[in-house]
Amino acid sequence: MSRIANTPVALPKGVEVNLSGASVTVKGPKGTLNHEVHSAVEISVDDEQVSFSARPAAANGVALAGTTRSVVSNMVVGVSTGFERKLALVGVGYRAQMKGDVLSLALGFSHPVEFPVPDGITIETPSQTEVVIKGVDKQRVGQTAAVIRSYRPPEPYKGKGVKYADEVIVRKEAKKK
Repeated sequence: MSRIANTPVALPKGVEVNLSGASVTVKGPKGTLNHEVHSAVEISVDDEQVSFSARPAAANGVALAGTTRSVVSNMVVGVSTGFERKLALVGVGYRAQMKGDVLSLALGFSHPVEFPVPDGITIETPSQTEVVIKGVDKQRVGQTAAVIRSYRPPEPYKGKGVKYADEVIVRKEAKKK
């Protein structure tokens, strides 16, 4: 039995979970999220919690029950408090600026990199070298941060590039003569 699936997901105030067929809908103050549940997983909604279990006949039901529990838990956290990811721009002349619904990045190329903000994501630039990505869906927030980081990943010699705020860059020593 999966240890993760054994723990039920507690529902905070203002969050509703609805089951309709193989679909789970989580509605909260920040928005609504949907997820299609595999047929090997059984979900039950009580007053204040959601429980998960594997159907006995399913071969990979135990693994899917734990995964589904984690996904629904992230959905509950997303619609109640939301997720955010912070990026830092390190390098001379590297800066970020919001222009309407487009993030404009100066990353040392001959042209600025224009990144259109996807639906359901909000991007803020508190300073020229900071980018804060916020949203309800954990996967979309992380994917957006990864795409922005991929334009200029940090390099190991000077540490220049776009990095996560909590990321530690392992530095290399320059070649000796």
